[in-house]
Amino acid sequence: QVQLAESGGGSVQAGGSLDLSCAASGYSFSGKCVGWFRQVSGQEREWVAALIVGDGRIYIDDTRTFYNDSVKGRFTISRDTVKNTVNLRMNDLTPGDTAMYYCSSTRASAAAGAFCSQKTWGYTYWGQGTQVTVSS
Repeated sequence: QVQLAESGGGSVQAGGSLDLSCAASGYSFSGKCVGWFRQVSGQEREWVAALIVGDGRIYIDDTRTFYNDSVKGRFTISRDTVKNTVNLRMNDLTPGDTAMYYCSSTRASAAAGAFCSQKTWGYTYWGQGTQVTVSS
């Protein structure tokens, strides 16, 4: 059974930083799109960032990352090969970043040159979420 688990959420003041981590069990991230989404209660889930995890194929090497314009330059998605996690480093946080953050991943491997989906329906597996609260 595939399970994704997020960790690292918490409360921080505006301008601060947080690191989120997504770990998988019963599943390998290799070659897959791994995305982070966030959701404020009563609103739609919003895509934040995504990464195609390297799997040894040419052009599939962890460098294809994608960001929502609202977080570009502040958030960084990356893979930790030692811990086998996909992480989201969030800098310069604002109250507008307050949300439940979800990790997600695809069932199929990404094709060379592919883009990761920015839609929830583009992902098969989801974690339970971790809360991020930014105070002003």
